[in-house]
Amino acid sequence: MTDGYDGGWSYSADAWIKLAPDHATRSLLLDPVMIAESGEVAGRRVLDLGCGEGRFSRLLSAEGATTVGIDPIWKMLEAARQAGHPSASYVLGTGEILPFADQSFDLVIAYLCLIDITDFRAAIGESARVLTAGGRLIAANVSNLASSSEAPVRDDSGRFLHYAVDRYLDEWPMTLEWAGLRIRNWHRPLSAYMDAYLGAGLTLRRFIEPVPDESLRGDPQFESWFRVPTFDVMVWEKSAP
Repeated sequence: MTDGYDGGWSYSADAWIKLAPDHATRSLLLDPVMIAESGEVAGRRVLDLGCGEGRFSRLLSAEGATTVGIDPIWKMLEAARQAGHPSASYVLGTGEILPFADQSFDLVIAYLCLIDITDFRAAIGESARVLTAGGRLIAANVSNLASSSEAPVRDDSGRFLHYAVDRYLDEWPMTLEWAGLRIRNWHRPLSAYMDAYLGAGLTLRRFIEPVPDESLRGDPQFESWFRVPTFDVMVWEKSAP
């Protein structure tokens, strides 16, 4: 939020708080991967970057993690605290300047938040700074192929055809509107993210392009998920000094 604009999230907070518990792309596509890659979290200190209304913080806290969620939108944090878990706490702040000491966390989760952050390079650098040696940053992001298209191309019946990939090599914002939300997301080429992670001294351990359970194959609502990666998940590790 270094440009002074919160990406539309203050405006969209009420709609997101209502939508988040039943958000299909998270519960059906990303949650299984993010939970599996987080591994055994009992007794670990976890930072949930851009935690929103705290849904994933609560999931990890229920597994025994001590979770700190950070978000710049006060209304989101109020909702997170009201739905709270005793081992989850919440802090008002931005990913670009984390109010935590070096090596404060064993795990940092960036769950679809880097697309909202203007200075994503600073956010990645800050995430690396607060990780312990051997700690991991798990980042779910919109696929760079999908993010270069403001909306998928569909036929007259609404069936998915393809993504119209363009301006891939540029970094640029777009405004997305659905279900009462109006938010800004950023497209960046994969190389921009890779340079930022590597420049922060992190080592890539896993790169995953999630696909849903086979039971959803054949359902037109989820067809695009099987044909083009909608998201990717990267697991980065901070090396010992």
